[in-house]
Amino acid sequence: MLSVLVGFIAGLLAVFLKNVTHFIELLLQRDHSIFNQSIYFVLPVIGLLIVYILNKYFFKRFPGHAVPTILHSLSRRNGIIKTIKIYYPLVVAPLTVGFGGSTGLLGPAILSGASVSSALSTLFHIDNKTRTLLFGCSASAAIAAVFHSPIAGIVFAVEVLSLDLTLTSLLPLLLASLSGVITSYLFLGDEVLFRFNVSENFQLNDIPFYIILGIGTAFASVYFTKMYFAIHKIFSKIKTRFQRFLIGGAAIGILLFFIPPLYGEGFSFINSLLIDNHVAAIGKTYFDHLLDNIWVVVGLLVGVTVFKAVAMTITLAAGGSGGIIIPTLVMGSAIGSIVAKTINNLGFNVHVSESNFTLVGMAGLIAGVLHAPLTAIFLIAEISGGYQLFIPLMFTVAFSFIITKRFVEHSIYTQELANKGQLITHDKDQMILLLMKLDSVIEKRFISVMPQQSLGDLLLNAVAKSSRNIFPVVGEHKELLGVVYLDDIRNIMFEQEMYDKVKIHQLMKQVPAVINYEKDTMKSVMKKFQDTNAWNLPVIKDGRYYGFVSKSKMLTTYRRKLINFTR
Repeated sequence: MLSVLVGFIAGLLAVFLKNVTHFIELLLQRDHSIFNQSIYFVLPVIGLLIVYILNKYFFKRFPGHAVPTILHSLSRRNGIIKTIKIYYPLVVAPLTVGFGGSTGLLGPAILSGASVSSALSTLFHIDNKTRTLLFGCSASAAIAAVFHSPIAGIVFAVEVLSLDLTLTSLLPLLLASLSGVITSYLFLGDEVLFRFNVSENFQLNDIPFYIILGIGTAFASVYFTKMYFAIHKIFSKIKTRFQRFLIGGAAIGILLFFIPPLYGEGFSFINSLLIDNHVAAIGKTYFDHLLDNIWVVVGLLVGVTVFKAVAMTITLAAGGSGGIIIPTLVMGSAIGSIVAKTINNLGFNVHVSESNFTLVGMAGLIAGVLHAPLTAIFLIAEISGGYQLFIPLMFTVAFSFIITKRFVEHSIYTQELANKGQLITHDKDQMILLLMKLDSVIEKRFISVMPQQSLGDLLLNAVAKSSRNIFPVVGEHKELLGVVYLDDIRNIMFEQEMYDKVKIHQLMKQVPAVINYEKDTMKSVMKKFQDTNAWNLPVIKDGRYYGFVSKSKMLTTYRRKLINFTR
């Protein structure tokens, strides 16, 4: 029941985002006498200024990007997302995209739906495993609603959110995806983003060309990812958010002034290429008089490919809201068209379908940028209305993913979490360690002693009052100096003449390793136990002794977590 409810709400949110954004675009463009080339320079600045003001004075926060926010909440916050993120994307994303920001709406729709899932999970006291499943339900429903592709929605939830696909999880995902797509049909009818039917069948002789397309989309994916992080790094060095807005808004305006297809999401660009109308796709530029030359067209499409990644990243880095999936599709369509036009015009008497290559190119870039090859295949197969292109899709996607993975280990979504050791994957062992919290295994009921105390003090005030066999030795500022093991003093603990002669600093030993509360993850803690062969390791917090972690408690907690997660 919850999966159906989440699917309906996520579908409704996706439809709302789409309609509001399109309304803003139509409102801005209704007076065609003023909507000329120069207005492209102004609109992104206005849109980002409104978003900046709302963020600073109304929302009083600058939330992160959509899918990485969801992945972070799953790995570090037990699936809890703040309620503000239900409506925040619904306000700022349409303003960003409607005024020309070169991002997509799918990411904000997924974040808003996931926030609803988080709120419902809290309301009904749902466990962490089911909460994660509901996040997948919201994501699959949003994709199903936007693209009318329920299967791709399910596969996206499994690939990108690393859900454990079982029979018990498949049914809720299926119900949510169906609920999302039906909601879209209820409000939008049979209106689809891409109206395309395969008119030219796949030819076996075209396989080498689809492999070339896969290689091309792979390098474009690497470029996309590298450019994304490079621009974010540059903007992170800008002191204030207002300066980021000014610089980013001006940069986007300049790009749109010279390359109008970068405006907004870019669906019209894709649809024009799908019907082989590159003139409509490119729009009005300073090169209109040269469009009869096919190589000028190819050059302009290369420009769209190169600068779409730049415009999208600047929009996000400057403070705008949006996603990367739709921009990825725009770049992929351009690359597919470039490859097909190049092949057809090299003079080798070879012809390939430009429409099919445009479509398959989208899949190649999705596979490379998102590291989601199955999502790419099923999404494009469902968009095209059948599986006639399944074989070329598989070739292009496989080469794109394999090559991209060689140069970029993690996707844009997962890179930051992977660097911090907080990334959830399909590896159950790693996932359980990631979901475990260090606080859950720290034991603090140890009696600490000081190095200048005597053996008698140790026996009277620590050993006699404790059920433990380890006693941490601390300094005046609670810094850990060493430990005393009960086994090491058994041979002298009944010799009373030694009580005053022997001091604790003579008995203490150095620990084989320490656990840093601020830096160590459960994975690194487990590795320290394996490397040292110890049964207990001390925890240091803020430079002071904080407690101990025992291997037995850690393994017990791990086992319970695994049982709860897989049952």
